[in-house]
Amino acid sequence: MRVLYGVVGEGLGHATRSAVVIEHLLAEGHQVHVVVSGRAYGFLAEAFSGHRAFSLDEIHGLSLAFSDGEMDLMRTVGRNLRDLPEGLVKNIEVYFEVAERGFRPEVVISDFESWAYYYGLNHQLPVISIDNMQIINRCHHGDEETGGRDTDFRLAKALVKSKLPGAYHYLITTFFTPTVRKERTSLVPPIVRAAVQAAEPAAGEHLLIYQSGAAAEDLLEVLGRFPHQPMRIYGLDRTGREGHLQFMPFSDQGFVEDLRTCKAVVASAGFSLIGEALHLGKPMLVMPLAGQFEQVMNGRYLAKEKYGAWVERLDAEALADFIDHLPLYQQALQHYPAEGNDMLFGLLDELFDDLHHGEPAPAFLAAPALGKYEV
Repeated sequence: MRVLYGVVGEGLGHATRSAVVIEHLLAEGHQVHVVVSGRAYGFLAEAFSGHRAFSLDEIHGLSLAFSDGEMDLMRTVGRNLRDLPEGLVKNIEVYFEVAERGFRPEVVISDFESWAYYYGLNHQLPVISIDNMQIINRCHHGDEETGGRDTDFRLAKALVKSKLPGAYHYLITTFFTPTVRKERTSLVPPIVRAAVQAAEPAAGEHLLIYQSGAAAEDLLEVLGRFPHQPMRIYGLDRTGREGHLQFMPFSDQGFVEDLRTCKAVVASAGFSLIGEALHLGKPMLVMPLAGQFEQVMNGRYLAKEKYGAWVERLDAEALADFIDHLPLYQQALQHYPAEGNDMLFGLLDELFDDLHHGEPAPAFLAAPALGKYEV
């Protein structure tokens, strides 16, 4: 089939997991045209360079602004309003270019990306959603996960609900399994890229720290209080060693190696790294970025499943408590379902088979899933 695939360009998490799905689609003989914004454009262009059944266009997408490790709402709004006129012109041009080239999609896949969704809507094409965000709207969550953040939860739910409404099916990647409350919804494990799947976990002594954009001095002050605990730090744009602290240069291969061999991970509560760490059996201490309810929910479910802990701000007491409880988290992770990507691919292939035969959107799928809608 001819697939139009929309990928959010903020960060590279969406791009790395979309690349796994795109690789599967190409291996199954489908043609894939990607629309993507930001840094993700260069990543996907390089990843699939020269593949005859792959093509892509760069579109304009929204971006987030950060200050001292927190999302800056006013700067985010200001930046996007400033770039909006030029971005709209660019996206309209791409809209017509896709049609003029003769690529006529039969199905749209969207990783929380709106351009491809609206293209599908305007051309009456089925849309398949693959992302982790839809779990906020399409599953039940209790007070343990939302309590004290009711307003944030309602706002996040309203935003997610407004994204990709009426899709043919929602494939939701997740490391926790709340009850599915809406039909056409299936839960699958986090998408794991090939380098992480191939990695053999080993029990090392270092903590892996990843805190891109964090207030460096505050972070280092806390980490400095643990002189007997080796730490390898990514994201602070510096290299070298200072006692027990080793500052690592950006290297995907090096990062996977340090993740494979670490004792545990300390990072924000972004979904992609959580999925990779848990796949390798590594406990996590996470600090959700302020203003991002999805990360708060990730942290709360992480603690609920006893895969790790979450704090609003990292301090020495929280890190010491996390280290003390590592045996508890490691024991829980022995039961983590590190399924890989086969479950997602099985569900996706079933959807494509239904579409090929002109079937209406099914309320639930026959292929195995971590969770699905039940009549």
